[in-house]
This record gives sequence, structure tokens and C-alpha cells, in this order.
Amino acid sequence: MADLSQIVKAYDVRGVVPDQWDESLAELFGAAFVRVTGAAGIVVGHDMRPSSPGLAAAFARGATGRGADVTLIGLCSTDQLYFASGSLDLPGAMFTASHNPARYNGIKLCRAGAAPVGQDTGLADIRALVEEWADGGGRGGVGEARGARGTVTERDLLADYAAHLKSLVDLTAIRPLRVVVDAGNGMGGHTVPSVFEGLPLQLDPLYFELDGTFPHHEANPLDPKNIVDLQARVRETGADLGLAFDGDADRCFVVDERGEPVPPSAVTALVASRELAKEPGSTVIHNCITSWSVPEVVRESGGTPVRTRVGHSFIKAEMARTGAIFGGEHSAHYYFRDFWNADTGMLAALHVLAALGGQDKPLSGLVAEYDRYAASGEINSTVADQAASLAAVREAYTGRADAELDELDGLTVTTADWWFNLRASNTEPLLRLNVEARDDATAARVRDEVLALVRA
Repeated sequence: MADLSQIVKAYDVRGVVPDQWDESLAELFGAAFVRVTGAAGIVVGHDMRPSSPGLAAAFARGATGRGADVTLIGLCSTDQLYFASGSLDLPGAMFTASHNPARYNGIKLCRAGAAPVGQDTGLADIRALVEEWADGGGRGGVGEARGARGTVTERDLLADYAAHLKSLVDLTAIRPLRVVVDAGNGMGGHTVPSVFEGLPLQLDPLYFELDGTFPHHEANPLDPKNIVDLQARVRETGADLGLAFDGDADRCFVVDERGEPVPPSAVTALVASRELAKEPGSTVIHNCITSWSVPEVVRESGGTPVRTRVGHSFIKAEMARTGAIFGGEHSAHYYFRDFWNADTGMLAALHVLAALGGQDKPLSGLVAEYDRYAASGEINSTVADQAASLAAVREAYTGRADAELDELDGLTVTTADWWFNLRASNTEPLLRLNVEARDDATAARVRDEVLALVRA
């Protein structure tokens, strides 16, 4: 049996196919998901990777074997799967490895209403059942359905998904905009045409052909080398902005009219101000790595900022607890109360387009008020012992009169002029450093100081 500890991560299942997992394991996951959730029905979708349709079908077999009725929505983005889960009030399973290379695949699971499934909310129980059944010869309790085998129904929800998003942001009266979109051969090529249809947008598509081998570049816009083509096209054509989606199109990255990246924290602040204009006094969630500008803008807009750990299960749980209207992360995940507290990069993109098209300034001028500080970006360091390296950094800053330390998520050290966060990766022997300061020189100095300790 495959080592499930290598593919079942904090929030989902992800690994190399078929070396680490395959359709037989996908069937077990389908059965275990129904067993743990007690669902009478589930919705299943998949991305454009070559292995995705087979894995999704195997998962559906496992689920129907446990008596659940399955609604197959076929090719979709992850946020389209969340829409299906929310609108149909069904648990869901999305087959994708998001921004990872072509040889990977995975499952993102949610309960009805797009509620998250994490280690403490069912994923550990699902893993335990799969291990038990696989050790029993590959079937175990899979066939012990609650009654008759479940049914399978195919349904296309793309138009409904697009209509729902456009009902949340009004773009009908904006000035015409020229938009370059790099789908990276991922699911943005499937969803963007439907969402943009009928809007005053001139779409310039890059790499919209669905191809899970990613022939042009990896579908990971967080890596600067993967947005070079987008930046060049925006500059060449004089477009108003550029958008880049990751492989499963749940994250959206923005570049301005100069081709310069717009930090996700600036997008978070912009969208927060728009949502708070609709409902003043609401709560906005941000993780501990977003810019100082986010809570500042939230307060200036009459809202209440709430700081959380990094990760969608923490953000979604805090949104549910507080009734927050919106949440954002430094990684370009954007969460909306009106989208079942789930993340959707497409809805964030519509907000940016509406804000830009509703006034005359270029995007660089519009976002300047939301991009207030100098930042290092995320810097990864390979270390032999994550805990020991973190402890060394903690010791170096403990006792400084000007510094406040907290360990909400990793180590955050904050002074009046700068802050940094140092976190351990859950899946690799890495420490991730983010630094922000009031000017570039200070940000560089703090970055180098912390990296010297980490890499000593």
C-alpha cells in the first residue's frame, strides 16, 4: 500500500500518480468520504490533468458503493466545485493538484455548503479508513453499503456558476477594459469565457487550451517566472491589466498596466474596502502574513480586522465564527461570505475589474493607496532541523525591548518599523520567511539578518 502519510496533507490529498496513489486508492477514498460524512449524496468535479477523469470516476464508484448518489459536474475549477457544493447543499470532491507539476494529482474535499475538511474535521478519519481497507486487501468495508448502490447523474453547472458570480459584482456600467488573462493551460481557460461573457471587457487570452501537461509554463503564478508572458503581453498591447490563474483557477494574480505585479495584500485591502462599503462595520479576516495595509484599510473603512493562521481551513472556520464578510491571504486566496465562505479568485478578479472600470485612474494609481509598505516576498530556506532553526531565531529576538513576539503561526516578530514571520513548511524541510518594513532598506536589512540566523 502507498504511504498515505506522504499524500494526505493538512487539508487535502496530493501526490504523484500512479507512483504514490492511483484509481484503486481513489475508490477507497470515495467510500471512506461517504462513510465519514454520512452523506446521502455528493458532487464530484475534476480539472484537465490526464489522470483526473479516471480518478474522479473511481472516487464516484467508491461513493456509490456506499449508497451515496453522485452528481458529476465534469471539468470545473475548484471554486466552481465549491459553488456546486454550496448551491446543491452537498459535500464535494475536486480532483486537482492545483499549481503542482503535471505528474501530481490530488483531492480537495468539502462538506455540504463548501465547509472545509481538514485533519481535525474528517480528513484524519478518512485516511485511517483508507489505510484499514487497503491493508485488508483493497476492499475491506467498501462494499458494506447502507442499502442499494447509489446513482450517478451528470450535470453542467458552468453557466449557473458564472451567473452567480456576476450577480455579486455589478460590472455593467464600467468603462470598457482590455484584459489579458493567462490561464496557464489550466481551468481558467474553461471558466473565464463564461464569466466574462456579456461584460464590457476585451479579453486577450493566453494559453486557454486545457492541457494538464502545461506545455508553456507551470500553472503557478506565485513563481515570477510563470507570469513573464503575461507581463510582456500587457506591455505590448497597452492592456489595462493582466490576470493569471493557477491550475485549478481558485487563485488569481493581478498585474497592472505596466506589467508590474499587484501584491495579493493590496488586492485584499481593495476588495475589503469594497465589501465594507456595502456593509459597514463587518469583520474581515486576514492571515498573519498579509501586509500591515490590510488591517489599516479595514479599520479606515469602518470594519473590524481579525488575524488568523495561514490556511483555508483556519480562514473559513474564523469566517463562520465571526460572520466575516470577506477574508484574504498573502497567497492570493480570497474568501467571501456570499460564496459560502469559500475561496474564489474569479470573484476577487471581478472586484478588481469593477473598481478599475468605475474610475479613470490606471490600476497602478488605484492600488497605490492599498500598497503602502516594502516587502520581501516569501523566501524559502532548506534546513536540517526546522524546530532548531526556529528556536535559534526566537532566542535572538527574545528580550528585545522594541520587539513583540507571537507564535500564532510560526514565529512573528513585530517592531514599530518592521515585522517578519518565519514558518515551517508542512510538506518539505523548509522555513518560509516573509518580511515587511516601512522602507526598502529596512526590509532588506531585516531579511538578511533573519536569513543569516536561519542558514547559519
